[in-house]
Amino acid sequence: MSDRIAASLRRLFEEHRIVFWYDTDRDMRETFDTLDLAGVTKLEIANNEFGLKYRILHQEPDGRFLLYKDGPEPPMADNWLLDVQLATTVFKADQAALWVAELGVPLQFIDTVRAHSGFFTAKPRIDALKKLLHTSDTQIQMRLKMLTVCVGAEGGLDTVIEALLGDLATGKGEGLRLIDRSGLTEFFWTHVGQAYGYKPNEPDFEDFAISLFQSAYARVLGEDGALNAEALLVFRRWKNNRHWADAFETLSARYQNLLEIPADLKKRDFRTFVSIDHFEEIDREIIRQIVQALSAQSVGAPEVMTWVRERRQSHWYPKYEDIYQGIGFATEFQQALAEAHLGMTSVAEGVQRYVSTWYRLDQLYRKFIYHMQKSGQAQLLADLYESVENRYTNSYVLAVNDAWQDQIARLSDWKIPGYPSQADFYREQAAEYRRKDQKVAVIISDALRFEVAEECLRRIRALDRFDADLKPMISSLPSYTQLGMAALLPHNGLTMAEDGSGDILSGGENTRGLAAREKLLAAGRSGDTAKALKFEDVMNMRVDDGKALFRDNHIIYIYHNRIDAISDKMQTEHLLPEAAEDAIEDLTKLVRKLTSANFSNILITADHGFLYQHRALDESDFAIADPKGDEILFRNRRFVIGRGLAATDGMKHFTAANLGLSGDLDVLIPNSINRMRVKGAGSRFVHGGASLQEIVIPVIRVGKQREADVGQVEVQILVSGRSLISSGQTAVTLYQSQPVSEKMRPREVLAGIYATDGTLISDEYTLVFDFSSDNPREREMPRKFLLSREADRFNNQDVILKLRERVGKTSRYQDYATHRFQLRRGITTDFDF
Repeated sequence: MSDRIAASLRRLFEEHRIVFWYDTDRDMRETFDTLDLAGVTKLEIANNEFGLKYRILHQEPDGRFLLYKDGPEPPMADNWLLDVQLATTVFKADQAALWVAELGVPLQFIDTVRAHSGFFTAKPRIDALKKLLHTSDTQIQMRLKMLTVCVGAEGGLDTVIEALLGDLATGKGEGLRLIDRSGLTEFFWTHVGQAYGYKPNEPDFEDFAISLFQSAYARVLGEDGALNAEALLVFRRWKNNRHWADAFETLSARYQNLLEIPADLKKRDFRTFVSIDHFEEIDREIIRQIVQALSAQSVGAPEVMTWVRERRQSHWYPKYEDIYQGIGFATEFQQALAEAHLGMTSVAEGVQRYVSTWYRLDQLYRKFIYHMQKSGQAQLLADLYESVENRYTNSYVLAVNDAWQDQIARLSDWKIPGYPSQADFYREQAAEYRRKDQKVAVIISDALRFEVAEECLRRIRALDRFDADLKPMISSLPSYTQLGMAALLPHNGLTMAEDGSGDILSGGENTRGLAAREKLLAAGRSGDTAKALKFEDVMNMRVDDGKALFRDNHIIYIYHNRIDAISDKMQTEHLLPEAAEDAIEDLTKLVRKLTSANFSNILITADHGFLYQHRALDESDFAIADPKGDEILFRNRRFVIGRGLAATDGMKHFTAANLGLSGDLDVLIPNSINRMRVKGAGSRFVHGGASLQEIVIPVIRVGKQREADVGQVEVQILVSGRSLISSGQTAVTLYQSQPVSEKMRPREVLAGIYATDGTLISDEYTLVFDFSSDNPREREMPRKFLLSREADRFNNQDVILKLRERVGKTSRYQDYATHRFQLRRGITTDFDF
């Protein structure tokens, strides 16, 4: 204790030459006697007042003195040193006085400190408070800072509320108990009432929390709430603070049914609450109503896409992201189908229209199914799924391939003018690099359909310093793996095996397997060294091994099998959408791996495409009669190989010669998307036939650039009229200057209004600008900012709307864009919100 007294006295002597000490309880004599203060003379007041006054004022006018009296301070009329005492200061050695001295606040604070002694019993709290105090603080400001220390907050009353909400969510209640032990409860509720309009007869924090949720919900709907607009602002800040995400979710779930939110939402049109995210049930109800409207085709695609974009800002979006993505893709699918004209006058036109627009319908359908499956909440999308599935199968796949079949029926030989053939791939495309004496890597991804390759193309182009283009190629027929893989190799003619295996021969040699393919590849060009590898082998290579592969070989073929391996099995064919996503990821990684090994010329192609419908087909769906002929050697759901096969009404008949193959075998291909019955085979994922989805395959050419070519979209602040804020809120439009593309990435910013000293005076939003529309109006993001009571301090001053960006992966932010406003509010009330 003597150390603390000595420290307190030293602080007093920093400002005063003379300090009085009255030992009221006469229990500090020993402490006084042992006290040693450098440069300070200790004197005792004992009926020697005039002598002391003469010494300290006349004899030693510059000396520092501690004047101690063993007993209480005399009445003013009897205090002969009163004039000196009033000009200096008095040290009081009781506990409250010690705390006052330790805090370094004026002695007038002693009653405040004494009233809240429970707060000061822990030195860490005293130290924490001392760091927060300023010399200009009032006693009210000190109490507010005591509240922040009690709950471990940083800031004003709003941060105290945030911390207590966090305590409430976890059930700890430690902050409120410490506030009560510190004698701050009445002070706390008085200020909560003044700040947020909460003034019940018996205040309770959980009751306040419930009122906070209710009021925030009501006010954003334009209705009256129990609390004022400042409470809405506090709620928004707390809700949007990632630190409090778990607490918000806990309390939101706790009060959702208590406040009868689900029942209330069902009475409203979702358009009235599409920008609100106070409760999880809001997202679920929005999804239900959008799905219902989409299924009934009672809303337009632009509206739906606007609503989906709005929900990206929702707290619950990560949980429902796949559902919203699914809704978005279903909407795009329905719009694309409505705009599609599925007719054609030739096979060449059919292919041209497929690779320019129709493929997108397959892609959108696949993406919808993928996100529906990934969401794990397919029931929410059940009605929409029924609508999309029926329209995809009947209005698109069947319709377009029926029209395509009319053109196929006119063909005798399997050739489509104007488009390269898979059988010529090596000679015309892969060997083109070798004729220029350039090395090349060819990636063959089993069942990489054209639409999947187009998405892969965009993923590769999004890589920095990468460029790529995509062109169609026509697969061999039947469109199955053994023939497709053989056709991509160097050869002088291919023959279908007659042993019923479905294998393909080149020069009498079987082409099945890696070793056989590598042998054919090596024979492609005299003097070339070649290698055939599996995807996994390349990905497992070390960097040096990859560079050696490039050094030692002129051409390599890499075989990737993700889509066909998963989907061509009845038990797992429903996982096709996921397999396609994984294939795109695989191929993107493989391209990066190859370029790091010095490969700069890369081709990606496929052996065949596929038909896929998510709903399992009944055996009667699109089924045709069994084929007839002299000998059936090989069959699956989409083709038959045999000898002397009879042409039927439901199938197109080709001879081997018609298909550009050697030998005397025949092939039957079911018309359109029809399947044959094959026991134990899957019906959702099929290939081998002549549908557009099966025979239009991709060729992606990948190149590496020298210069960085990836940037971020720019965001501008648009303000209509004068840059003046005259009420409790202001509206601005944030505009994304360019659409997001492969080379133009999204930008995320933190938006809020600040005083010039850096004080945040509004709510704050995390905003993601990832609009891909070419229409500038669809890249606008309107936002309203609510001003806090703190803004009143800066009235008639300039304030700044800031868009701030995170610095790398740190917790720091830097200004990205700003706009200066003049804050000129007349009467600051809650009602101007």
